Amino acid sequence: MKAQDMRIAMWSGPRNISTALLRSWGNREDTIVNDEPLYAAFLSETGYDHPIAAEIVDHYETDWRKVVAGLTGEIPDGKPIYYQKHMAHHLLPGMGRDWIPRLENCFLIRDPIEMLTSLIRIIPEPGLDDTGLPQQLELFRMVEDQLGRRPPVLDSRDVLEDPGKILGLLCEELGVEFDSAMLSWPPGRRKTDGIWAPHWYGEVEKSTSFRPYIPKEEKVPRKFEAVLRECMEIYRVLYEYRLGSG
Repeated sequence: MKAQDMRIAMWSGPRNISTALLRSWGNREDTIVNDEPLYAAFLSETGYDHPIAAEIVDHYETDWRKVVAGLTGEIPDGKPIYYQKHMAHHLLPGMGRDWIPRLENCFLIRDPIEMLTSLIRIIPEPGLDDTGLPQQLELFRMVEDQLGRRPPVLDSRDVLEDPGKILGLLCEELGVEFDSAMLSWPPGRRKTDGIWAPHWYGEVEKSTSFRPYIPKEEKVPRKFEAVLRECMEIYRVLYEYRLGSG
């Protein structure tokens, strides 16, 4: 079945395979992608000191309402599928939620131990909200209540261990035809990448496919035990509903 004017929102947390999934969907002929469209609005509102924050705020729209109008309006380039890579923590409390049901909402999660050990290299003192997990659960519950069914949840380990199977299940859930082009892509940067790509996407730019899953042995420092515990509670709720779990 071919999609007609489908807008897919993939809600992820940081330090996940969200950019690899962006590559995957961006390699489809029928899809246009958008890389973290709410990032500039998030930085403008919070003032967080991220790499090239000032340039991002200057370069992109910072009014979330205008961003949303673009995300829910006409799909660029006349494509039938509009894939949007979102960081869940970019959706701040003051940003409206009434537009979200107009999208096909999906959720990408990762084992909090692996996520946190990576995140603390970027944000030395992360709080729970920095992980995106509370926002993911909020959105998951909201979408579930409005649709009367659970939206798709992908676990990054499952994707890496069997990308064909999990992406096939995702496409089935969304009602679009699976395209084997999603399993590999040319290396390099894309014009659809955010201007922050040089600071964050070095490994993805070298990639040509999903890399095999490799377990991490690193432990979360003890001072983050409380954050880890809260993360695990939310993660376990979402993990129960992941695609392929049956």
